[in-house]
Amino acid sequence: MAGAPHVHGEVQGRKAGVVIASTRAAAGLYQDETGPVIMDWLTEHGFDAFPAMVVPDGEPVGAAIRALLTQRPAVVITSGGTGLSPDDRTPEMTLPLLDREIPGIMEGIRQAGTAKTPLAMLSRGHAGAAGSTFIVNLPGSPKGVMDGLSVLDPVIGHLCDQLEGGHGH
Repeated sequence: MAGAPHVHGEVQGRKAGVVIASTRAAAGLYQDETGPVIMDWLTEHGFDAFPAMVVPDGEPVGAAIRALLTQRPAVVITSGGTGLSPDDRTPEMTLPLLDREIPGIMEGIRQAGTAKTPLAMLSRGHAGAAGSTFIVNLPGSPKGVMDGLSVLDPVIGHLCDQLEGGHGH
């Protein structure tokens, strides 16, 4: 609405993308459980989300993120592929796309997860900016995703404002 006052941290109408890294879910052998959790969170926060993309681990993750970036979303959230298995390659696919890392986000996500399970410290995800798009790698479990989203809750609007050139603090 023209002339409406700006509400700090508002994300209404901003685009968002979701990439689920799961070879088994992409092959139809396993039902993706994290995509719906992320999509609900994005909708609750006012994002206009593209349909979640479920792709095999590895290079298809990078291709999916690159495809989403052509649409200039405010946010891209990935889930899965952040562990230590040989095919867990989401961090390797994400890092080359980032112009700037935002290490505090991942520190917060790992800290929130580690409070519930020590296995959370094994997550190798990244968070950062690709131009004005925020990209974050969340774990592949619904509980890990919920922990990560709870960390993003209080900062996502301000983070998007800043990446778009806003200077509010």
